[in-house]
Amino acid sequence: MARVAVGGTFDPIHDGHLALLRRAFELGSSGEVVIGLTSDEMARESRTRSVGDFQTRLNNLREILKRELGVEDFRVMKIDDQCGSSIYEDFDFIVVSPETLPMAEKINRLRAKRNLRPIEISVIEYQMAKDAIRISSTRISEGKIDQHGNVLDH
Repeated sequence: MARVAVGGTFDPIHDGHLALLRRAFELGSSGEVVIGLTSDEMARESRTRSVGDFQTRLNNLREILKRELGVEDFRVMKIDDQCGSSIYEDFDFIVVSPETLPMAEKINRLRAKRNLRPIEISVIEYQMAKDAIRISSTRISEGKIDQHGNVLDH
């Protein structure tokens, strides 16, 4: 019964997010997946682009997980910092991208200071767009690609 942590802003949700979430649900298939969804304050503090509000992002996440992965059983926690509950709750896995790998390593250092066992880190590869540049929410919001990595004409 694995307990799996994964987190993000998830706005807009794209194929990279789906790969991350798919891996989390593979690892947690007989256990629990906890999705840390950034609070409005956290989502907006480090962004130069607009981001949907928490409830809209939560609704979109639930809809896409049901439609794309057939998943309805998961827990969502609102997180106000990059670690969320992963520094004090027990998890077996944390699923990250190469971009967020350093944060997962930091989480394990903070857990060690609390005498908690480390969380096994599962890194998924970047999902590449058709132009061989990784898919990102920023590139989508800039109108360069769609959520599947198709290059948009300007």
